[in-house]
Amino acid sequence: AFDKTVAKDSSLAVGFFQRGFVHLQLEMYEEALSDYRMAFSHLRKNPFIDYKQLGLRHILYAWEVLYSTAAAQCHLQQWQEARVTLDKAVVWRPEGRTAILDMALDRVQDHLFLEPMQVPLREFFRPRKKEVEQLDSKDFLGKPKVISSIIPNDEYIGFEPLRPQKQGFYEPNTDALR
Repeated sequence: AFDKTVAKDSSLAVGFFQRGFVHLQLEMYEEALSDYRMAFSHLRKNPFIDYKQLGLRHILYAWEVLYSTAAAQCHLQQWQEARVTLDKAVVWRPEGRTAILDMALDRVQDHLFLEPMQVPLREFFRPRKKEVEQLDSKDFLGKPKVISSIIPNDEYIGFEPLRPQKQGFYEPNTDALR
């Protein structure tokens, strides 16, 4: 499902973020690392993206993506890269260095694995009702109508404004009006 999601919207950072989490759970560490890097690049140097406007009640923070990137690097035994990534996460954290990042740095120093971040359980992407209603097909043209011409022997088929103009052609006979 995440593969289909990121194929449809290749800029959806939260899609790459969640797919990275699933890859970590499946022990596909290279793929997880790649997804976390894609998620971070799709944040486009923003400290966070608020997905509430799209119907997902979650804010994806850059420091969380970096923390999860470090978790994937730990599973790949890239301890030094994980430390550098966590130092970068400290910079992206708005309040500065927090307890969770301090503990993570200590765990990486001791060569212990990190638990990756994820979108909270039971949070689903639910677009607003009015946005989903707009996806229904609408018939803007209406049903076709047959309109006959009052001009005798009129064989023109098409839109009236596009009809070639001829002098005296549009004046109906007195017989046709009766």
